[in-house]
Amino acid sequence: MIYSVNSVSANPELRTSDPASPGPTRIAWVDHAKGFCVTLVVMMHSTLGVGEAMGAEGFLHTFVAFAKPFRMPDFFMIAGLFLCRTINRDWRTFIDRKVAHFAYFYLLWFAIQWIFKGRLLEGPSASAAIDRLALGLVEPFGTLWFIYLLPIFFVVTKLLRHAPATAVLFAAALLETARIRTGWTIPDEFAARYVYFLFGYIFAPRIFALAEWASSNPAKATVSLFVWACCNSALVFSPAPLPDYPNLADLPVVSLVAGIAGAGAVVVFATLLSLVAWNSWLEYCGRNSIVIYLSFFLPMAVTRTAITTFHLVSDVGTASLLVTLAGVTIPIVLHRHVRNGRLRFLFERPERFSLSSLKAISTTL
Repeated sequence: MIYSVNSVSANPELRTSDPASPGPTRIAWVDHAKGFCVTLVVMMHSTLGVGEAMGAEGFLHTFVAFAKPFRMPDFFMIAGLFLCRTINRDWRTFIDRKVAHFAYFYLLWFAIQWIFKGRLLEGPSASAAIDRLALGLVEPFGTLWFIYLLPIFFVVTKLLRHAPATAVLFAAALLETARIRTGWTIPDEFAARYVYFLFGYIFAPRIFALAEWASSNPAKATVSLFVWACCNSALVFSPAPLPDYPNLADLPVVSLVAGIAGAGAVVVFATLLSLVAWNSWLEYCGRNSIVIYLSFFLPMAVTRTAITTFHLVSDVGTASLLVTLAGVTIPIVLHRHVRNGRLRFLFERPERFSLSSLKAISTTL
């Protein structure tokens, strides 16, 4: 059964709910969508890494290219869906849940990645390692840029919550279309991604309504998915008339439309998947998407290195698939083994790192 959040009346301000709304309930299609999206992210990094290491492309490269217009837009849209439940809370609570929470995981896994990728695998000099460590505080390290950027989206949206929603959304769309390229991840990715986060927040009731429609009309939903897939393929695999853009899907404005349409298609696809009992594994991945996102880099790198070094698999597509499976499943296995032990801090923020605990400590000093 699909549950939806409370519908809200239209509001000209950048708010979609009152602070008295009930607490979050697990929604099957949302978990399926998150599981699907995090798998796409792992697949992209795995496939491109294997292709570069083996000097060729495989069948997964085609799917990675197909997913490019909607892979990250859908991730950010889903991240904005439930912001209405917390945006009107006091700043201390909001910062604790939407900033300190992600900052804890970023700093922890940044340190872990720095140790493995910088000190152990690459073996740089001590000064270079320290420089990289310091740089990681202002320039997101590796795959962790999503965790770094998300709290910024939360805070900016809360600050703008009384602004006209249409104006803010239009400004965010202009940022995406402007293709800002400063070389610094934060402003570049903010400009490219904020519109999708904002879209999920503002249009949450309509997105849940779309999921309800797909659940009630699976045949029509399947046909609509097929039509969308054909359109998305045409955009992705057709060269653009301008030299700076490899295909039609990369063109300004077109990329925005393709991103929003693709995010909607993932909602429909995830809803249909949630109606099938046998794929509960994807829902489980969605419930633990942050576990996969934080830690997939290590099993992905180890598996890719083993395959390419010892020539275990000759086909690039098969090797990419195996690396993707390792990147998704090993973090889940790790989480199941540590979640009740001393290492649970890897995926669960200890209470002592909450703002309330820090306030209590400072009061006693």
